[in-house]
Amino acid sequence: MAEACQRNIEGLPVRVTFQDEARFGRLSDPRRCWAPAPIRPMVGVALIREYIYAFATVSPKDGVLDWMIAPKSDTLHMNAFLRHVSKNHSQEFVVMILDGAPSHRSQGLEVPNNVCLVRLPSYSPELNPAERLWEELREKEFANRVFDSLGAAIAQAARGLKRLETNALALRSLTGWNWIIASS
Repeated sequence: MAEACQRNIEGLPVRVTFQDEARFGRLSDPRRCWAPAPIRPMVGVALIREYIYAFATVSPKDGVLDWMIAPKSDTLHMNAFLRHVSKNHSQEFVVMILDGAPSHRSQGLEVPNNVCLVRLPSYSPELNPAERLWEELREKEFANRVFDSLGAAIAQAARGLKRLETNALALRSLTGWNWIIASS
């Protein structure tokens, strides 16, 4: 972190975020659900493999979420996401902590001047609170649902991300682990 902050030559306020991406689509996600006895819930299943990707970065300290939906998880879309975050936080220096996905290590990655990437150790998703966003979305927005089109799945993902984005308190609770808040 100290090394990352040395890149902040303009002395901007520092924002620490955790970034991740996930795939959502039409392949259904049947899960356990509650129903009054003696009713046995019926859940539809879809085996259609059409997907979109959600990119997100969250600031656990204040519950700020930046997100973007893209057709692929590649360097081109990661660059677009970095520009999006840079623009949203143009008056801040964003230290973005992320995993070692190929699009995060690509030589074609274009990191804006007010963003610095810090990579987590390999195979350590338990250190990235942004991973919790995806479980929340899958549970609340995608579980036991069948989508008629990829557009419907995209709309559902956007609704879920907007719901999270507008609830900073819930995001802080979901991602504000003690060791993160204490070190911020």
